[in-house]
Amino acid sequence: VKFSSLSFVYFAKAFGGSYMKSSITQIERRFDIPSSLIGVIDGSFEMGNLLVIAFVSYFGAKLHRPRLIGIGCLIMAAGAFLTALPHLFQGRYVYETSLSHIPEENTTESILPCLTNTSHLGIHEAGSYMWIYVFLGNMLRGIGETPVMPLGVSYLDDFAREENTAFYLAFIQTVGILGPMFGFMFGSFCAKIYVDIGSVDLESISINHKDSRWVGAWWLGFLVTGFLMLLAGIPFWFLPKSLPKQGKSPNQKKLNKEIVTKSCSDTTEEVKEQDSFLLEDNNEDHGSKPISMNAMAKDFGPSLKRLFTNKVYLLVLLTSLVAINGFIGMITFKPKYMEQVYGQSPSKAIFLIGVMNLPAVAFGVITGGFLMKRFKLSILGAARICIIASLLSFCLLLSQYFLYCDNSQVAGLTMTYQGASEVSYEQESLLSQCNMGCSCSLKHWDPVCASNGMTYASPCLAGCQTSTGIGKEMVFHNCTCMGELTEELSLSPSNRSAILGQCPRKGDCDWMFKLYMAISVMGAFVSACGATPGYIVLLRSISHDLKSLALGMQTLIVRTLGGIPPPIYFGALIDRTCLKWGSKRCGGQGACRLYDSHAFRYGQLRDGWTDFVIIYLETKNLSQLRSVLYFEPM
Repeated sequence: VKFSSLSFVYFAKAFGGSYMKSSITQIERRFDIPSSLIGVIDGSFEMGNLLVIAFVSYFGAKLHRPRLIGIGCLIMAAGAFLTALPHLFQGRYVYETSLSHIPEENTTESILPCLTNTSHLGIHEAGSYMWIYVFLGNMLRGIGETPVMPLGVSYLDDFAREENTAFYLAFIQTVGILGPMFGFMFGSFCAKIYVDIGSVDLESISINHKDSRWVGAWWLGFLVTGFLMLLAGIPFWFLPKSLPKQGKSPNQKKLNKEIVTKSCSDTTEEVKEQDSFLLEDNNEDHGSKPISMNAMAKDFGPSLKRLFTNKVYLLVLLTSLVAINGFIGMITFKPKYMEQVYGQSPSKAIFLIGVMNLPAVAFGVITGGFLMKRFKLSILGAARICIIASLLSFCLLLSQYFLYCDNSQVAGLTMTYQGASEVSYEQESLLSQCNMGCSCSLKHWDPVCASNGMTYASPCLAGCQTSTGIGKEMVFHNCTCMGELTEELSLSPSNRSAILGQCPRKGDCDWMFKLYMAISVMGAFVSACGATPGYIVLLRSISHDLKSLALGMQTLIVRTLGGIPPPIYFGALIDRTCLKWGSKRCGGQGACRLYDSHAFRYGQLRDGWTDFVIIYLETKNLSQLRSVLYFEPM
């Protein structure tokens, strides 16, 4: 029961965390905010951890660990429900469009995209400040998740035999990785469902899930996450505070229980109730003397000093800090990276991460644990596996930098209207002689794919004169801006038409994307092989009584410096590559619609150098570890 309960809570929390990552793009578009702000929202989970993790890790080790985990599950469920709350209070999503009206079915009325006056065209509704609910809900999830990792792992390590710890830990981490797999798959499913499903006529929607203005049903997954967390927390209310070590006789367990029962028989009824809820039921480590909160508080400072004078622990901490810094920044914006560089839809990108990358990570984690158990590797052997895994993953990750597609051909942004290559961050470049008489709005992003293979920011900017069809089936005709390339492409004036949406990338981009995914999957597997050995190095380099505190402080520092800043500065760097911003009704800047994919790609190179730093730190760690083993036996 204890093993399956811990596995399920790892699954549930990982499901919620990965679903949040998969919904980043949808939340960004729904609340119309830049990537830097969405990075702050994503980092609020670590902010919640930061508030309480040091105290939970230290004091929680002395209290009733399973019940603290149960309380954390309740808090995580409340945070998930709070995150979905804005959908109930916010009005319907209105996306920006340059189309003044949509013709009714069975009529011959047609839209005139090349208008003489665009002042009456509406810009989509601003996202207001409802994103604050998402920020607070994600922070609440971070607070609730705090007891799960340090208390759960130490609870398992106290119970399991030393030779079985690596296998148990690898299994729990693997089950936990199934959570992200299902989380990303469910995120992909929700990304294809329109945000206001059931309350709007989908036939009137002129965009699809591949459009940069599309918003999926992001709120649906958070409701599922809340119910999962409620279920995951139930078993922990019925587990005992501590368990006998595997192999310990039942008679010894019974004797310890009788001693503790006798020592507590003289306490008052009020103290008994408090002890039964948080203080341990059978205190094996401290004999018959109950532990007071005052004594624990006095011992907190000396314990921290002992912990941070451990050289191996400090080097493991630095390695984890560098690794998580690059990983969090990459995984947060990986779906957007695949969308902008390779032209994939957000739902497809999220789905592929769930069914390809994450299973590779799960297989890598269980492989690392199996190698530890099969060859009975020492702590030095575990450190060597970490170094080899980091070196190989560095090479694979760095090679991804050279796998890319050309920018989307968008007139006035990545290409001139005459077809020459160009990257422009100025909206004035959207104007040309072919659309000067149309009085087009430069604020709208309503892309159309012309028959010359070029994308235009709107039908008006393409110089289109008439249209037929309704909704997603709308076709625009007599587009004057296509005349500049008519002779080169042998297009007759009657064939200057355009359809809604961006044009697909060139044919070789699909092959390049498949190669990118193959290398990405191999890199995920190799990198994950070092996860379990890395945990073993950490657990075996500290004394028994500091185990929970060490895990908690590692989580605190790594999430503070490696979890909060990366989404923010990665998002800020990504915002600098934006070529076309959306516009709010109030006139402010909205979410980005189109990025310069080449500038976006430079982030992949930064990730590669992050792995290089990890290799150096782990090599240093091996040297320090050998010194500790020789001169300071553990």
